[in-house]
Amino acid sequence: MKLAVIFPGQGSQYVGMAKDFYEKFDKSKYIIDRANTALEYDLKKIMFEGPEEELKITYNTQPALLTGSIAIWEVIKDKLNPVAFAGHSLGEYTALVAAGSISFEDAVRAVHNRGKFMQEAVPVGVGAMAAVLGGDVDKIENLCRAISVDEKVVEPANYNCDGQLVVAGHAGAVDEFISKIKETGAKRAVKLPVSAPFHCSLMKPAQEKMRDYLETVCIKDIDVPVYNNVDAEKENKMEVIKDALIRQVSGAVRWTRLIENMIEDGVDTFVEVGAGSVLTGLVKKINKNVSVFNISTVEDLNKLES
Repeated sequence: MKLAVIFPGQGSQYVGMAKDFYEKFDKSKYIIDRANTALEYDLKKIMFEGPEEELKITYNTQPALLTGSIAIWEVIKDKLNPVAFAGHSLGEYTALVAAGSISFEDAVRAVHNRGKFMQEAVPVGVGAMAAVLGGDVDKIENLCRAISVDEKVVEPANYNCDGQLVVAGHAGAVDEFISKIKETGAKRAVKLPVSAPFHCSLMKPAQEKMRDYLETVCIKDIDVPVYNNVDAEKENKMEVIKDALIRQVSGAVRWTRLIENMIEDGVDTFVEVGAGSVLTGLVKKINKNVSVFNISTVEDLNKLES
């Protein structure tokens, strides 16, 4: 068995995430309390009590998901022997913490600032995102190119699995995309409840800020590789890791190809660690022949014994 550990991204969060781990395990409590200290505000209260609207603010969501995942990882890491790590979008930072490339404190501050930079890049209401169900990827990409003229942009943002692609860009361009999506043969496109158009060229200002910020972060070479989002390739070297994190801000998440590459490299078992089971579902859709399960609650720990 070759096992990989994967970590969720934005959209998987929920009020109460990792609370049961905090209450049962000192290792989890230690991690979550360290997040509060690093950020100098009560992230734990937002994670455990909400309100949901506050947890959904991207500069809270990102450190909350990373913190929740690492709080669980610290409890189970001695029971697993992964040959690789990966994470969806901000989950790449979580993967790098688990792999030993970035310290927990540096990462939790980095994704908090990443969220702030992303929100500041595009005023609320100017951008939008939409999920496409079904359809041919080439035709969807062609539609994006046909709509994107002058100051109006819509681009692929997330290649999540066959039949599920997310686009991002100017709100008007996304609306036009939704109105024309059936021309591609797709079933429909649904606008997502997000506060900014992530992983598209409108995020370039955030990318430049993140480039400067990451100059202050200590990033190390790693032994167990992390597969990055923007190239879907495995990485070990500090320079490549940093460059991928920078480009990821405005680059599309190539999750389908990332998982396919892991499988081609011999991975046959995936464990999703953190809130929810979104990635578990995506992996199953990408390849039905691999084993995949999630560890999101204390009750899920039973899965490690089977």
